[in-house]
Amino acid sequence: MEINNFKDMYLAELQELVSVESQLADALLRMAGAAAHPALKDLLVHHHGETETQKQRLVTILQKHGADPAAHTDQAMQALVNETKKMLAMLTGDDLRDAGALWRQRLTQELIVTKTM
Repeated sequence: MEINNFKDMYLAELQELVSVESQLADALLRMAGAAAHPALKDLLVHHHGETETQKQRLVTILQKHGADPAAHTDQAMQALVNETKKMLAMLTGDDLRDAGALWRQRLTQELIVTKTM
């Protein structure tokens, strides 16, 4: 996609955010599946629901502008998700894995905050 004006730039950024939210939603479900503590599972599942809602809002905006919501893959989130998979596979014990999942969830939130600034 060639960006020639502010609208194009805005839509490209929204497409990136759809990718971020989509990848995050998938990662949250995987982390919830790996979590041992029920409260953490509930938190991650709840966050997944919020993330899906936000993704749908972004998709709706893009569709109203005739833009393809799946046009971009956010590589920063992709790298973070891949690193999260590797880290969670290395962690032994429920408490350590849950702590790792919380930390990675926090990192993904920081990435989203950074992208929306």
